[in-house]
Amino acid sequence: MKVCLGGTFSPLHKGHKTLIKKAIELAGKNGLVFIGITVSEMTKTKGDIKSFSERKQAIEKFLSEEKLTKRVKIEPIYDRFGPSIDGDFDAIVVSKETISAAREINKERKKLGKKPLKIIEIPFILAEDDKPISSSRIRNKEIDENGKLIR
Repeated sequence: MKVCLGGTFSPLHKGHKTLIKKAIELAGKNGLVFIGITVSEMTKTKGDIKSFSERKQAIEKFLSEEKLTKRVKIEPIYDRFGPSIDGDFDAIVVSKETISAAREINKERKKLGKKPLKIIEIPFILAEDDKPISSSRIRNKEIDENGKLIR
C-alpha cells in the first residue's frame, strides 16, 4: 500500500510520531510512505518554525532510531496538498485537525478521475493535562514534545 501524510512538523512531537508509525504500519512490508514537509515559505505565519532541513533531519533521526527508514520517502511540499491529489497513493493518514484537508483531496482526486484515498484518522495524542499535544502548545512552552507539562 502507498500511504501519504504531510505537515509542518515543527517541532516533531509524540502526535507526529504516532502518525508516521501508523502510516508505516498501514503501508506494510512492501508498501511506501510519503512524508511531505511544508517548505519554509508556507510556515511564515506560524511563528518560530525550524528550517525545512532541520525538520527533515528530525524526522530522519526519529525514523533511524525506530529502525523505520526503509520504504519512506521525505519530500518538500509547496502547497497544502502536495502530490496527494494527483499522486499514486492508496491512503492518507491524518489527525482530527487535518481530516477536512483529506476530504478536499478526495474531492479533487474525484474530479481528476482518480480513486479516492482511504482516510485513516488518528485520534489526538493527549498531554498530561488531557488536552491534545500540538506544536503551538510546545512553542508556547505549555508542554514538551511528549506532552509533559512545563511548570
